Amino acid sequence: MRRRAYLAGAGSVGLVSLSGCAAIGDAASALFGDEYDIGMDRNAFTPKTYETTVGEPIRWKNTSGSVHTVTAYGGVFETSEADYFASGGYESESAARDAWFDDQGGAIGVGETFEHTISVPGEYQYFCVPHETDGNGRVRMVGTIVVTE
Repeated sequence: MRRRAYLAGAGSVGLVSLSGCAAIGDAASALFGDEYDIGMDRNAFTPKTYETTVGEPIRWKNTSGSVHTVTAYGGVFETSEADYFASGGYESESAARDAWFDDQGGAIGVGETFEHTISVPGEYQYFCVPHETDGNGRVRMVGTIVVTE
């Protein structure tokens, strides 16, 4: 599967061209590299839904100026043989949430990546613990991985 770079969050890091000739895409590639599938903007995963095949590694990259997590919602893993995933290597949604609130466990810093491979077809929803909802309880930073054979 071809990896692609998204410009999510490029504006939030203050990209500036000294000569006016550099393209934003070039600047984003210089800052964040080209090897990722899902970018992390200030309050969103880009793309929000990502499609892949069984056994293909998925790579998230923090392309914003904020710290984020990648944390799977646990429900589907109760009935699936798929391995649970969360940045920081936690084995459950509750462990990942607790770790974040204890000491920002599972944090993915600016420019850092998290990678996971899903070996069972299905639809997997995930979120960023600190940005899952806004102050009014509205869902913000959530995403979906669709895995096919």
